[in-house]
Amino acid sequence: MSTDRYALVIGGGVIGVCCAYFLAKRGAEVAVLERDQIGRGASYGNAGCIAPGHPPINRPGRIGQSVRSLFPAYIVPRADHTMVSWLRSFSRTCNQGHLKRAMRVLSPLGHATRELFDDLVAKEKIECCFRRNGYYEIYLTESGFEAAKREADFLRAYGFHPEPVSANSLWQRDPAISDRVVGGVFYPEAETIIPYQFVTELARRAESHGAEFLTNTEAVSVRIADGRVQGVLTRRGEFIESDTVILACGAYSARLVRQLGLPFVFAGHQGLSPRLRARHRQVAPAPVSLHTGRANGVLYSHERVVRLAATLEFSGVNDQIRRPRLENLTSAARLYLNSTEGAVIRWCGLRPCLSDGLPAVGAIRHYPGLFIATGHAMMGLTSGSSHGKTHGRIHPGLLAEPGHRIA
Repeated sequence: MSTDRYALVIGGGVIGVCCAYFLAKRGAEVAVLERDQIGRGASYGNAGCIAPGHPPINRPGRIGQSVRSLFPAYIVPRADHTMVSWLRSFSRTCNQGHLKRAMRVLSPLGHATRELFDDLVAKEKIECCFRRNGYYEIYLTESGFEAAKREADFLRAYGFHPEPVSANSLWQRDPAISDRVVGGVFYPEAETIIPYQFVTELARRAESHGAEFLTNTEAVSVRIADGRVQGVLTRRGEFIESDTVILACGAYSARLVRQLGLPFVFAGHQGLSPRLRARHRQVAPAPVSLHTGRANGVLYSHERVVRLAATLEFSGVNDQIRRPRLENLTSAARLYLNSTEGAVIRWCGLRPCLSDGLPAVGAIRHYPGLFIATGHAMMGLTSGSSHGKTHGRIHPGLLAEPGHRIA
């Protein structure tokens, strides 16, 4: 392989696979290094909701809510300064000014994402149960419903079309919704897929364009010499030479980011996704986002299994499922829907969260040949196609854009 065109993508989830697909399609020689199997990380068990226009987690009032229920996430006490540093930085961006700045960046990407997913699924004939069905956010309290309507008004300024829906209208549209629900908001731009099928199918298309996938191959460091990227060292001690490296390994990017001294306040947080039995075949035909004081999540049904993809837990990089948290999620689901039973499958995945709620995408100016595409929190699936296709300025002052400097 000629190293001037050879790119190494670290990470075989939705972001890394999208990067590999578009690079290979443009004629670049690409190899993807994946520590496990393709699509088996955070891409595997999430709800499969593509939600253009969804605002970042950093919003006014979030820090007070975080102290009470961590939006709602959970803090597992541990001797780790990362959580304190992350929360301190997070709190500084929970304001209306930052939210507006974030939406000015994220909303064009959201509009592009919808078109790209439509195009990818159609042109590549990807079988992933793709549906243009929107999603609902539903509420058990009037105060929650009123706040949701204010957020809907805010999002319309960015070209999205959320629609407040009364309780009666919700029950008519979806009889599975409980009569405890007082109202909701419908987001028509949203779409749904089975994410694991999408990622593995797209990986096969990338292979047809020449991309290579090296599974069970964990990158432990990026080698820099003379100020430029030279390649990647793997866990097995193998050095893979390349002058172009893209960090797209989700929560596992944090260690590499720290090694390289990049100034991102980065943490990996755990998302939990039990799957519930449905008493009836047709349950929640569109994804339903639940909002309670105990557990937030998204319910999405396929056949007679309902996925509940939900919450963040501040417990570091681990795959331990805590029973009280699982029980909170499944009991919350039964408050909203009439047609679910106990959990049948339990899964957790790690979400890469930067403290300002924005992903980091683009070239790192200090290290020519190094690119980053991570920090998407719970929006990796939504952002995958647009961030795989183009590199843009997401973190002003951190990436290699004219007129901006490394902080």
